Amino acid sequence: MASSQKHGVLYQLERLEAHDQRSARPQDGHQGPQDSETDLEAKILKLRKLRDELRTKVKLHEAGARIPIANLEPYEPLKNSEENLKMKLEKAKAFFQAFHLTGLSGKLTTKGVCICFNTAFEGNILDSYYVDLIIKKPLQIHRHSVPVFIPLEQIAAKYLETNFQHFVYSLSEHLNGYSGRKYQADQLQCGFSAFLARPLQRNSLCTLLSFTYTMDPSGESFPFCARLVYQDLTTTLPTDVTITYQGTGATPASWENQRAVHETLFYKNALHKVFESFLRVRENFDCVSSVP
Repeated sequence: MASSQKHGVLYQLERLEAHDQRSARPQDGHQGPQDSETDLEAKILKLRKLRDELRTKVKLHEAGARIPIANLEPYEPLKNSEENLKMKLEKAKAFFQAFHLTGLSGKLTTKGVCICFNTAFEGNILDSYYVDLIIKKPLQIHRHSVPVFIPLEQIAAKYLETNFQHFVYSLSEHLNGYSGRKYQADQLQCGFSAFLARPLQRNSLCTLLSFTYTMDPSGESFPFCARLVYQDLTTTLPTDVTITYQGTGATPASWENQRAVHETLFYKNALHKVFESFLRVRENFDCVSSVP
């Protein structure tokens, strides 16, 4: 049943994505290519994110149907403690084999299992983290490489004993969210520093980003100051965007329109993708200006 749901939902998403690509072609001369491209990219990103979420949920459902995760928890006593441990390790091994394609992997240890979380964003393989568990009553985290600002203790307290499957899923979501936000901030700082009037400021979790930028790297255009807040620690898109004018003179006539456009772009697109669109606009403008 899970397999049919998977193919049905993903098939519909792929059809919608293909439809968006076709419908993005201008229907008449009134729709500008820039607006069509921006709308199309936003729709495709939404569809891809929803597709990835559904794929993960389907795999979680399938793995949960095949493997009784609760049996990993050492509640039922067996006559032979060695047999008990062996059974749990075999179930843990099967569990992580089922999750291999989602960026999760596990290695059996003498006392339990070591979980490896491989994070990624937009197809880019990022950092990896591990959590070493001791399988006994109660389940215990022996050691780990999870950053201190990730709420591992809270997640473990909530799910480790009661729902091991959700513990793994929740921690993976937090780690991927952090890695994705950090990746975007790094890309902006390294790849688009010419647009930044001041250095990018961020906190350790990359849930608060603040930077001042201009549309023209030569510094001739007026500066914008952006503040991006990510209230959901598992997300890679901001939940709140504030853009203010940082010029010394009067607010330009085009300010409000540009502010509204930029705010929408930051809400719907990865940070470095927004600046890639700014770069394309500038390159197109330069090409037009150079025509005699």
